[in-house]
Amino acid sequence: MTDPTVQPLDELIASLTVDVPDHPEPGVLFRDLTPVFADGPAFRRVVEGLAAPQESDPRAAALAASGAGERAFDVVVGVEARGFLLAAAIALDAGVGVVPVRKAGKLPRERIAADYALEYGTATLELHTDSIRPGQRVLVVDDVLATGGTLVAAVSLVEQLGGVVTAVAVVVELAALGGRERLVPHAVHALWTT
Repeated sequence: MTDPTVQPLDELIASLTVDVPDHPEPGVLFRDLTPVFADGPAFRRVVEGLAAPQESDPRAAALAASGAGERAFDVVVGVEARGFLLAAAIALDAGVGVVPVRKAGKLPRERIAADYALEYGTATLELHTDSIRPGQRVLVVDDVLATGGTLVAAVSLVEQLGGVVTAVAVVVELAALGGRERLVPHAVHALWTT
């Protein structure tokens, strides 16, 4: 068995991820990351990987250099639901706040909304209007980047409130679905591209 602390991160994620065909509907291959989250050393590496500066992207590197300290972000936004787990862990580790982007009808106070299409339907995301301050540097986190609809909506909400998205970080990118292109000009940091 390979030591999870030395195995390349993309290989580690791939080895622990369970593919579930036809979920949530026929024709969709669901990448179940819960075994990655359940493995302590693997989860630690995923959190560290998602929070890492994106030196390869000049825009993200410039934003990181412009702020105080080594962080490229002041707050972490997590997209419902698995993005919450990741964003909370990253925020705690970095000593910053975490902000949830929720599905419609879940937030109790004044909020803004963005509708989006995903590979198997349509939905709405919402964000409290007081959750992001103008100029605040934001790391947007989710588990999977597929067609990009969910993350485009989340980024739109952050930017409507004046936040500056320094990067979008995901555990898995399904490259064939073209989500990265929909997020241009934002830096996308994927730990495993398949």
